[in-house]
Amino acid sequence: MKLVFATSIVPDGRQTSGYEIANAAIIDALRRAGVDVTVVGFLWPGRKPADPESTIVLGAVDVRTDAAPLPTKLRWLGKAVLSGLTFSSVKLREVTPATLHETLSALEPFDGYVLNSVQFAGAFEECFRDKPSLFVAHNVEHKSAEENAAASASVFQRLLFQREAGLLRHLETRLCARARFVYTLADEDRAALGVASDDRSATLPLVTRAAPPPAPAPRDVGCEAALIGTWTWQPNRIGLDWFLGKVVPNLPGDFRIRIAGNVPAGLTSEAANVEFVGRVPDATDFVRSAAVVPLISTAGSGVQLKTIEAFELGLPTVATRHSLRGIDHMPANCRVSDDPQEFARLLVETARSGWHVDGRDFYARQRETLDLRIRRGLAAMGDTRLGKVA
Repeated sequence: MKLVFATSIVPDGRQTSGYEIANAAIIDALRRAGVDVTVVGFLWPGRKPADPESTIVLGAVDVRTDAAPLPTKLRWLGKAVLSGLTFSSVKLREVTPATLHETLSALEPFDGYVLNSVQFAGAFEECFRDKPSLFVAHNVEHKSAEENAAASASVFQRLLFQREAGLLRHLETRLCARARFVYTLADEDRAALGVASDDRSATLPLVTRAAPPPAPAPRDVGCEAALIGTWTWQPNRIGLDWFLGKVVPNLPGDFRIRIAGNVPAGLTSEAANVEFVGRVPDATDFVRSAAVVPLISTAGSGVQLKTIEAFELGLPTVATRHSLRGIDHMPANCRVSDDPQEFARLLVETARSGWHVDGRDFYARQRETLDLRIRRGLAAMGDTRLGKVA
């Protein structure tokens, strides 16, 4: 079976975001199932595709709203209003639908599409109606937009997110209705998208690396807690605000917290034990340097790749229940609470214990189940090589 994996950003090997990590895991699983995958999409500026022989690059784009200058944001907004597209999809209209159609025609013959998230599929919806498709729902995007609207401080932003939510709800409904099968990254998302039955969808338990993680080894602990993420993304920001505003005040003053990643302008903490360190050379080394990893998601849909990485590494964690979306097998050294005071108490206890487990078992179970569920979608696409799929 030959499939075109249509995505906003093609893999470049760096995997600097959860979206890129998930894409690599899904593409690898499709290829392990024997699928001939050609990836079509855009690149981050200045980067090269990880697999140039199997990748068609439409151009270079930077779709980060927070990094865009005001004229670019206004141009995106104007195009979105005039075209009726979502704000997230209109950023990808750097080529015309006719150009994409020509690109896809040159790849014939192939059997269908894997439509990876709503952004690219929504930007070029008319180009993907000629063949059967699988739809990968990384999140329930209209729910995320509704949460963003509720959390917005300005009326203008709230109205923009409300518009986005309405358009995304209809778009997700259409993509799911046309798809032969839907992959989600959290089980709750299947019902939210109206595809809860097993013959319509499956949840993909992801891995964050191509090879198994290393065996547990001694760690050089430099702080009590470490967090890393793209904090400019609104669902992540909501969780960070909860942690800084409600958990940190309940922690001892000598409980050192280091926060890495892109931070919105003006975000600070008055707590003397909180340090923002910006970008770090190696995310894995950074989280391994902490006695405990707080998993603080409180909003959004989909799966938290930071959770999966911490579990693969066997690190001690304290998690909100929301951070465990899409996790079938929770390690023994993960403590769970949604109460800020209890969360703080568990952080202190877990940091003292230093209980490190072997993450290779978690990784193996995730990957085995991922491969089985990928095959269910391929069977729905008519792949007769697979036989009976569990």
